[in-house]
Parts: sequence; C-alpha cells; structure tokens
Amino acid sequence: MPGQSGRIWSPTTDSGVATKAFDASLTNGGAQVPQARAVILTAPGEEGQVDYGSGPMVREPQSGKYRRTRLFVLTLGYSRKAVRLLVFRSSTRIWAELHEKAFRRLGGAPRILVLDNLREGVLVPDFYDPTLNPLYRDVLAHYGAVALPCRIQDPDRKGKVESAVGHTPKTPLKGQRFESLEQAQAYLDRWEANWADTRIHGTTKRQVATMFAEEKPTLLPLPVEPFRYYQNGERVVPLDGCVEVEAAYYGLPPGWIGRGVKVQWDELYVRILDPKNGSLLREHVRQKPGWYRIQPEDHPQRTPFRVVQLLGRAGRVGAHVATLCNLIYSQQGEVGVRRILGVLSLAKKYGTAAVDAACAAAREMGVHEYGFVRRYLERCPQAPLSLRQVDPLIRELVHYRDRIQTKTKEQSE
Repeated sequence: MPGQSGRIWSPTTDSGVATKAFDASLTNGGAQVPQARAVILTAPGEEGQVDYGSGPMVREPQSGKYRRTRLFVLTLGYSRKAVRLLVFRSSTRIWAELHEKAFRRLGGAPRILVLDNLREGVLVPDFYDPTLNPLYRDVLAHYGAVALPCRIQDPDRKGKVESAVGHTPKTPLKGQRFESLEQAQAYLDRWEANWADTRIHGTTKRQVATMFAEEKPTLLPLPVEPFRYYQNGERVVPLDGCVEVEAAYYGLPPGWIGRGVKVQWDELYVRILDPKNGSLLREHVRQKPGWYRIQPEDHPQRTPFRVVQLLGRAGRVGAHVATLCNLIYSQQGEVGVRRILGVLSLAKKYGTAAVDAACAAAREMGVHEYGFVRRYLERCPQAPLSLRQVDPLIRELVHYRDRIQTKTKEQSE
C-alpha cells in the first residue's frame, strides 16, 4: 500500500531479515545507513576526555630498535583543544603523570575526566559505582577533578577524544619514524600549534584556538605543588602493632593486631589506611631502617592477650628465657615484641638449653637485648655431642641377647 514500507514475504524465512536488508539496500542505493549520534554539548571547563591510541615508530634507546609508541590524548569537551603526549609504555603512575603534564600544558584542569575502563584508571568497571585506581583517584583529587568512566564498550560517550586519537596517526604521524621520543614529541607539538589549533572545527564551525581562549579562564586553577607520588601496599599488623615499610616500623591505634591494613608511603611520610573505607588511621614521618615510630596514645594500657601468650611460650623454653623476655617487654614495650620473637627463634637453631644459658649470661651482665643473646650463641661454640655409655634409658646388651634367644626358640618349636 502507498505510504507503507513494503515487506516481501518469502516461504523460506519467517523473520523477514533477508528481505529487510534487501529493502534497505534498494532505498539507500546499497549503502549502509549511518546511525544517528547526538552531539554532547558541555560548558567551558566542565569536561575533558582522555584515551590512549597508537603512536609512531620511535627508536628505543635501550635496544636500538624501532618500537611502536603509545599516544595519550586529552581533549577538552567545549573547545576541542587537545594535548597529545607520547610514551613507550604505560602504568598507573605513567597514566597519572600524563594527566598532570596535560593539565600544566592547558594551564588548568577540567572538572570531569571521561575515560575508558582501562586498568590504569579503573580497577572494577561498573557504570553506577566503579572502583577507581587509588593513585589515579588521588591525583585527580589533588587537581580538583573527578573521573567518570564510560559504560563498557560504549566509546561514543567520549567521541571527541576518539576522533582526536583516530585522526592523529592518519595526518601528522602517517609514515613517520623518529630517532628519539623527544624528536617525535617536538614534531607533534609543532603540528598541534600550527595546524590542529588553528583549524576550523567541523562541528562547532569555529577555530579551536579561539574557543580555547574562551575556555581557559574557566578551568580549575593548578595547585602550587605537583602531586607527591607514593607507593602502596597491604600489610597484616603483627604482635607489636607496627607495620613494616622498607625495614622501618610504624605504629597503629590499639585493636588492629592480626588485621590487614593498606599502606601508602613516599619520601617523607607513611600513611596507614583502613582497608574498608580508606580512612586515615595514622600518618608518620619516614624513619631510618630499624627505627620505630609510635604515637604516645597508641601504647596499650595493659598487656595485649597475644603478648601474654608469647611470654607464656618463653616461660616454657626456660626460666632465664622467660625472665629476659619479660624484661625486654617491660623496658621496650611493643618494640620489644619482635625481639622476643627473635629470642624464641634461636631455640629452634641452638636448642632450649643453650638459649636459656645465653639468657642467663645476658641477665648477669645486665644486657637485656636480643642481639646479645644471638651473638653469644654465635661466638660461643657449643660442646660437641657425645654418646653416653651408661644411662637409665639404655638397656644392657644381655637383655637383647636373651630376647633374641627366646624369639628364636619360639620359631623353631
């Protein structure tokens, strides 16, 4: 009927898929119908989009061979001003550092960063409640920005940076090879300034540089200092209530013995965080290897139950061991717990009798230290073991002779 889209019925199919495709090919001259996409309009300084792409071939200094680089692109949503940076490899820290470099080139930061669910930025993809990489999240927070991951397999949400990533290898970098990363970056920067910024954008119908001049004052101002990068890890709090970071020890509030915590550290500070909500438990100044840092309020008012159990173990090793371990704990507190464990470990290597004698010598000399006991055992050779000829546990040979004769007679009968 006129005015209706015709559908040819075929006995070979009841879905009409083939005929629909045939009808579409007739009405559009055989070309595939492009799907309509909405243009996402953003206010100046509101949004930036970030992504990785494929960069040019650059000679790597270590191997001397050409290697494909990675192209990082940050595109502002309003002006379409882009920052393009080249790197050989990626990691969480490199990904965050590239954002910092891009912010400083722009002279400010957008309030929202739209990105894919790549591992450097998103640990657990979830459109409604994603889990961001902690380092990436903290870097953005330092500049006042927040991350907004896209849906999985939905690149159209960040089509502006997708266009910039796809356009770069086809125009300025097509067929190019460079002898160093610095040479490639300088070439890309010249192209950015002389062509990309001066072009008339196809969607806005305005020059990119002119629109960026309008957008730049609306960007978030840069902080005075750059972000101080840290390392992170997880620890289980031992009996002394102190976690170890690069051979130094840092205390926690009471109640965390045997539980796991998250630790962040840099050149100046160590931060201990609650693993559930990320709240700060303690922040300490970095210490030298072997040193302890415990706040006065973190010292327990009474001996923890696990320390009582540890001192009970020392009492079962020997009387002098128990006395020395109690002295160590009374004089050194939580710091001495590790040294008590060290004294008990010596009993496995040298025997309980030798360790008890060494602890007795430490008490006589007034040196209540694990190190003295260890050196005493190392430098004082133990008496060699000798077989005893007479002992209540050793039976006479006559007993074994009579036993053998009795068994032999029973078997012969």
